[in-house]
Amino acid sequence: MAETRAVRSPSELLRLSPEDADDLLDRLERRVPVRPPLVELPAGTVDDAIVFGDSHGDWRSTEEAVKRYREGDRYLIGLGDYVDRPPDDCGAGSVANGLYLLGLAADAPDRVILIQGNHELARRILPVPHHLPDEVDELWGPDSTRYDRLLGLFERGPLAVVTPNRAYLAHAGFPRGKLPTPWTEAFVQPDEGRLSEITWAECDVSRIRRGAALPWGERDLDRFLRGADLRLMLRGHDPDLTGRPLFGGRCLTLHTSRIYERYGGVIIARLPLRTALRTVADLSVEHLPTEGRSYPNPE
Repeated sequence: MAETRAVRSPSELLRLSPEDADDLLDRLERRVPVRPPLVELPAGTVDDAIVFGDSHGDWRSTEEAVKRYREGDRYLIGLGDYVDRPPDDCGAGSVANGLYLLGLAADAPDRVILIQGNHELARRILPVPHHLPDEVDELWGPDSTRYDRLLGLFERGPLAVVTPNRAYLAHAGFPRGKLPTPWTEAFVQPDEGRLSEITWAECDVSRIRRGAALPWGERDLDRFLRGADLRLMLRGHDPDLTGRPLFGGRCLTLHTSRIYERYGGVIIARLPLRTALRTVADLSVEHLPTEGRSYPNPE
């Protein structure tokens, strides 16, 4: 007998009983793939990818991104921070958004890739605020094992993705300093310092300073891209940079949550995979229809 589907709508997920939630977590733990820390996409398989930025529990915007992914045979790649800070009209949005995306990754492991952000790495470096544990308790009662299982599933995602046409995708930053040979070894069993560079480091153009890692600038990015033979970077993390091409078009920051729409909207990128990339102008950026909207609270 075929196993019950893992993908459920976010609104349905908010109505799960504790027993149904445990059953869903069981299925996800059987089916969500454990990724290597750096995923290198194969060449010649699909034409493009839908890339979405920090969604932070805004499952209504995530659903819009998923609609575009389902328009054809393409990748769906998240840049991390799927939990915490959900909009008021999403209920326990961290849980609903996270389980919805994990269900997609379980049902289409060859197409859906969920990069870890700093909020998915809460068991190593705690982000503030961190609403996920309270949301889990709110929905299903106090039981820390469900929270741990959910974070454990997020931790199966990679720290970064590299495309065949040499785009680098990560939540925040990249390995700094002299790269090993091959450079991909920088992602293997990273210590806390290296992990902070990749998932916590701000771009120095941003006004935000979290203090977990030193900010990086244009020279740092240029050194990394040259050393790794890469063309450009897609990232999230710094909402005040949303939608702004930086450093000669070699860096673009995406956010896909209405809590940050005041900076640059609620946006995704369509990333071509079969054509050469020069700058982020070779991508297309799309504003989602959730931008500027609020919704009735979910029942």
